[in-house]
Amino acid sequence: MATDESTPLLENSQAKTETPLPKTQLGLTLELGVTGGDDRKIGYYAGVIESLFFATQALTVLCWSRLSDHVGRKPVVLVGLAGLSVSNLCFGLSREFWALVASRCIAGALNGNVSVMKSIIGDITDTTNMARAFALIPIVFSVGASIGPLFGGGLAKPHDRWPQLFSGSFWVQYPYFLSSAVSASFTALSFFIIALFLKESLPSKRRGKELQLERGSIGGQVDTPGDEDTSPIPIRTLCKTYSVMLPIANYGLLGLVDNGFFALVPLFYATPVEVGGLGLTPFAIGVIMMAFSVGNGFFQVSFTARAIERFGERRVFCSAVLAFFPIIATFPTMSWIVEVQKEVGLAIWVLISVQLLLWAVVDMAYAVIFVFVTRASPNKHSLGTMNGLSQTTTSIARAMGPATFTSMFAFSKESNLLGGNLVYVVLLILSCLLVSLSRRLPELSRDKR
Repeated sequence: MATDESTPLLENSQAKTETPLPKTQLGLTLELGVTGGDDRKIGYYAGVIESLFFATQALTVLCWSRLSDHVGRKPVVLVGLAGLSVSNLCFGLSREFWALVASRCIAGALNGNVSVMKSIIGDITDTTNMARAFALIPIVFSVGASIGPLFGGGLAKPHDRWPQLFSGSFWVQYPYFLSSAVSASFTALSFFIIALFLKESLPSKRRGKELQLERGSIGGQVDTPGDEDTSPIPIRTLCKTYSVMLPIANYGLLGLVDNGFFALVPLFYATPVEVGGLGLTPFAIGVIMMAFSVGNGFFQVSFTARAIERFGERRVFCSAVLAFFPIIATFPTMSWIVEVQKEVGLAIWVLISVQLLLWAVVDMAYAVIFVFVTRASPNKHSLGTMNGLSQTTTSIARAMGPATFTSMFAFSKESNLLGGNLVYVVLLILSCLLVSLSRRLPELSRDKR
């Protein structure tokens, strides 16, 4: 199938009533997402390990995604879950920095699940219910972000919390093994559930009879014009197609800016007041982030799908990324207020609430850009490659984000560059680029969605 810059997004020439979501397979797919001295120098070390996961993922995710277009989605998902389980155990048994680095690299190198998960959703949905399905992904990530801190921090150093049960020297030498083992066990359980119940979704690997039944259930219509072409489009061809690379570029820049905030928020909250932060305790930060994760999940459930249905994908995305600007403004504003008041008072808590609410608005952009990336695929047999390209792009951005922005934060404060606000100026410039790029996305008409 030939493609060029004029290749349209996936579309159906006929308007269709909304197809019911395949709840069991969608639920199993979404389960994969659950499975996330000198005080001025804190930022130099805060983002390194997190960046390594995305760096190794960027090197391998396209290979895993491309492989899923040939051998099927399910085998690749199972390899990723097995790798994540092993990585978690290695992390808990690490006593030196290089071992922590190795464990995160294992997870990144073997894990193409985020990309393949989106390909599965693209396989099992059509243009009438795709947006509603992708709107569930941020919700699942929020659930994972809520549960993770509970056993991640709550089960750390069990010899201090429950000395009667964990009194051996092993728990003193490996204080984070228990929380890592729980995480590994959850991933292993997910492995067996997926192996038993998730159906293969790649069209070329599904039984002909099953495909006929599914197509018959939606009136015998084929979802996309290119579905009869069962060969994945070459990567070089996809990379030369403007309609393919535009949503991928938006996704990568969104990931860079958003991950910069994700790294800066807890760092800014923890940095001492005299250095330009809020000086909050780790417990307070944990409660704030957990509350945000829960609230963000409810926000996405309540508003994302409805907003897309009412206003359209392009308008929702363009509006959501605008929320980055007031988020940027809250950082120096809070620094100035706490410097004047000499304490974290009511005004600071109000600004924290506003900041996190705006962050939830930004998260609406992810569901939308997933739709754009999926709809940009010339056929469903190239979905793995499409999502692999997009995940590679955002993984590179996320590999750069934590270490770059946390180091820039520390350097800004240490050298007092622009009053310690250099990192916010950089984020402002990147946000402007994202807003400009978002305006180039096409308008998806109602009968195409």
